[in-house]
Formats: sequence, C-alpha cells, structure tokens
Amino acid sequence: MRTLALIPCFNEGTHIAEVVRRCREHTDAILVVDDGSTDHTAARAQAAGAVVISHGCNRGKGVALNNGYAYAVRHGYDAVVTLDGDAQHNPDEIPRFIEAARPDDVHMVLGSRMSDVKDMPGIRRWTNRTTSWFVTLFSGQQVQDSQTGFRLIKRPVLESVRCVTANYEAESELLIKAGRKGFRIVEVPISTIYHGGKSSIHPVKDTLRFVRLFLRCWVSTRGGKA
Repeated sequence: MRTLALIPCFNEGTHIAEVVRRCREHTDAILVVDDGSTDHTAARAQAAGAVVISHGCNRGKGVALNNGYAYAVRHGYDAVVTLDGDAQHNPDEIPRFIEAARPDDVHMVLGSRMSDVKDMPGIRRWTNRTTSWFVTLFSGQQVQDSQTGFRLIKRPVLESVRCVTANYEAESELLIKAGRKGFRIVEVPISTIYHGGKSSIHPVKDTLRFVRLFLRCWVSTRGGKA
C-alpha cells in the first residue's frame, strides 16, 4: 500500500519539521498543504523532506484537504494518512492504521481518542460526542470520534466522494458521504495529546457550519435536495 502523509497546516512552524521527519519513517511520502501561513511553516516543512503546496491566503481546512486528496489521486497513491501539523497526533501510531486498512473491505480508518478522554478538554469531549452522534445517524455507520483529523483514507473513497464544504466540517462531510456510499469505516485507538494551545475552531462560526451540514443531511434523508 503506497501511502501519502497529508498534513494541512496554518501557522504550524513550531512543530511541522518534527511531524514531517517522524512521518517519513512510516509513509512513502509527505505532502504539506500550507493554507496561507504567515510564519515559516512552508520552508520548515520543505527542509524536513515534505512536498509543499502553498495557498496564497487562508482558504480553510476542507480546501487544504481536498487539494491534498487530488494530489494523492494524481500521483497514484493507494491511501492517504491525514494528521495535523501541531504535534497533537503521534506519527509513530501510523502503522496501526495501515494494519487495520489491509482488509479489502476496509476503506477508512479513524483514530479514536474516545477510549481515554481524561486529558481531553470538556468542551471538546462534549462537541465530539454530539457531532459523532449526528455523523453516525447520517452515515449509517458507527463513528465514535468524528472530529479526529488522524485517519487513513483509501483511494476509492478519494476518487468517488466529493466534498463541498471548506472548513472543519469537511471531515464530517467526508464520513457521511463515504458511509452512505457503502464504504466501510473502522476505528483504532490513538493517544490523546494536547499542548494547552488555543483551538483553531471558532465556537460560533464553526458550530453554525456543522449545523448547516447536518441540516442538509437531514433534508437529503427526507428526499429533498442536499
């Protein structure tokens, strides 16, 4: 399985070089999509061995991921492993994703933090459980950690699922659309790592984006236009 580590970044110059170097031990290549950073993210990622695509301005995590997916398909990768550039995901856990994805009937592997939530901030725990309930409802598959950015996605999903949202809700959109198409989603436990930094998710704007996504899904289940 030829794997590409896909790391969407915005101002992650502090950690990105370390993340790239550690990913090199477990994947065939690394792509960093620098989403309009104003620090040294792109330069440090490239120096550490990553291919870098740079956006001239901040366009949103969903756009960064979609551009990375398209790159993976164009270059013939069998799967992408997505993870964040802030060192909240442990690249040494990538092999458990690859192992879980070996069966042909497994199409996505999610890294779940929900088996050990003692280090997870309370608000994130609540929002994750809430959004995961909706994703489970609309995707038709059991999902415990819909907000995880640490996941493996196989090529057939990348080729057949088109996401239209531009921000953090894009990761939930992918799960819902993939589940509805019959792709099998499984989960593996991962570490819960937080550095005490402020979340990039805007509590009002991004909550409204999730609500809009779930409303569209609800309408589509009732035979309306999604």
